[in-house]
Amino acid sequence: MAFNIGLSGIRAAASDLNITGNNIANAGTVGFKSSRAEFADVYAASVLGSGSNAQGSGVALADSAQLFTQGNISFTENSLDLAINGNGFFVTSKDGAISYTRAGYFGTDSAGNIVNNAGERLQGFGVNSVSGLINQGIQTDLRVDTRSADPNATSAITSTLNLNSTQTRPTLFTQQYDAAYATSIAGAADPANPTAAEIATAQAAGLAAGRSTFDPTNSASYNSSTSVNVYDSLGNSHVLTKYFVKNDANSWDMYVLIDGRDVQSGVEASDPAFDPTTTTRYDVDFNSVGELTTAQPYAVTGWVPLDSEGQPTGAESPVANLTINLAGSSQYASSFAVTSVTQDGFTTGELAGLEIDESGLLVARYTNGQTRVQGQVVLATFANQQGLTPLGNTSWAQSFASGEPVIGAPATGTLGGIQSGALEESNVDISEQLINLIVAQRNYQANAKTIQTEDAVTQAIINLR
Repeated sequence: MAFNIGLSGIRAAASDLNITGNNIANAGTVGFKSSRAEFADVYAASVLGSGSNAQGSGVALADSAQLFTQGNISFTENSLDLAINGNGFFVTSKDGAISYTRAGYFGTDSAGNIVNNAGERLQGFGVNSVSGLINQGIQTDLRVDTRSADPNATSAITSTLNLNSTQTRPTLFTQQYDAAYATSIAGAADPANPTAAEIATAQAAGLAAGRSTFDPTNSASYNSSTSVNVYDSLGNSHVLTKYFVKNDANSWDMYVLIDGRDVQSGVEASDPAFDPTTTTRYDVDFNSVGELTTAQPYAVTGWVPLDSEGQPTGAESPVANLTINLAGSSQYASSFAVTSVTQDGFTTGELAGLEIDESGLLVARYTNGQTRVQGQVVLATFANQQGLTPLGNTSWAQSFASGEPVIGAPATGTLGGIQSGALEESNVDISEQLINLIVAQRNYQANAKTIQTEDAVTQAIINLR
């Protein structure tokens, strides 16, 4: 019997050595989880059960249990390298077979699918093509869409600025205003004592004469100007410029030109046919404390997008609902300044990079500065991780003992978060494993000694005469 006991001990020690050696061999394997040998003593039982003084029959390997503890996170240069910080497994699929892994080596194949180094496709939630929202609960292969991002025509421009209250009318404006005003008053019934109506008429004539001097190519004809890029429906860029001309104490004219052309006629400012009296103009009025009183926003209508040669670009004509909003602007005794400007259009964009956030959202960045969500990585957890079946290649399969997988978005419930551009290292502790090697070796030698001793005893009995 001692032979069998010693033999079981040798087998157990050999299993311990195998498990420890496998741990050491995979110390550098990303996502690897170390195992430990769990032993149990063996007792022989009679028909009526074990007696109170039953002798042991050796040892047996009860289980080779994997330890799903967290490994260290190391950072890489690849944004598709993923590490799980916390509980959960990546879900992968190949030819319909589902497996689970902690190894986050991911890249893309020729079709744009996100795959690991075994060609297994990473699973996640897709995006609704209409709403652009994540299709929660609908699992699919995650794929990187490399198509260009569609352009978006500008529909709203918002600017906040300050117009200098200490500025006066431009010199050209004042000269023409004064001349027209004087001529109108001279034609009054009594030039020395004009009526209120005659004064109003003279002021209107002076204002019309002053406005006729506006010339975008002559900075002396306006007080201030500012520009912003806008986009048509094909993604072509255009420059919208706002010119401000003071016409009274708290009143300004705002002229709007796009690409140096009148919005309505498309005539260039340098063209002799350019008529400042018909150019797109808006009233900008303030009260005595410098607050904007004109209703917002201004509607810019009739714009036909043209190219540099003055030919239609083929974009939507006219671009509908283009508005300019100056809400929050002021007229104070300080220099002209634009404190903020935004517009909601953008040109077409090429894929510039990918990012995956802690919640697993796959976000594409484009050269036009826009971003778009292309999916969300999912994680799986199990009631009994120890019950998973190892498949090799640092992956596991569901089993009856593990229970059904619970699929969800990262950083929700008990699932951990995702770290992009990083990998989870093996959780093997080399120092601990080297000590285990020494212990297993001693156990092997001791059990071999048991067999050797039993052999000596048996030999002594055989040699009795």
